[in-house]
Amino acid sequence: MEEPLALHPVKLYVYDLSKGMARRLSPLMLGKQLDGIWHTSIIVHKDEFFYGSGGISSCAPGGTLLGPPDSVVDLGSTEVTEEIFLEYLSSLGESMFRGESYNLFEHNCNTFSNEVAQFLTGRKIPSYITDLPAEVLATPFGQALRPLLDSIQIQPPGGNTFSRHNGQS
Repeated sequence: MEEPLALHPVKLYVYDLSKGMARRLSPLMLGKQLDGIWHTSIIVHKDEFFYGSGGISSCAPGGTLLGPPDSVVDLGSTEVTEEIFLEYLSSLGESMFRGESYNLFEHNCNTFSNEVAQFLTGRKIPSYITDLPAEVLATPFGQALRPLLDSIQIQPPGGNTFSRHNGQS
């Protein structure tokens, strides 16, 4: 008899980088309400994986200096083994998600989380997260700030740059 595949829970950690400032100031600055400036990461196989200007990183869940997430979204479960997942991350880190490919609006932590979530579960992350850059850029203030914002590189401190051999024997 074939052994059934193990199911591994997949979570999305959502952090508000503005720590509540977006909710208070966005109506004044953008003319529309934003609930946060979202940074996301994927929790699977007992680790947190995220993307920033340093490339793909990992840490214990909640282990960056961002502290605990503002919310946790249950994305379901995956049959993808840790070994296959780490191979997948390694290939992403060498291709689509190198540190120098990071762009605050078009290729960021949320792009990474969405890609990984679909690989693991077939589900996308919530659209209120992935639509945020377009919402900001659709405002006159967002357009005016775009040159400055395009130069911003975000790498949450506290994680370790991912390599396939981190913690592997």
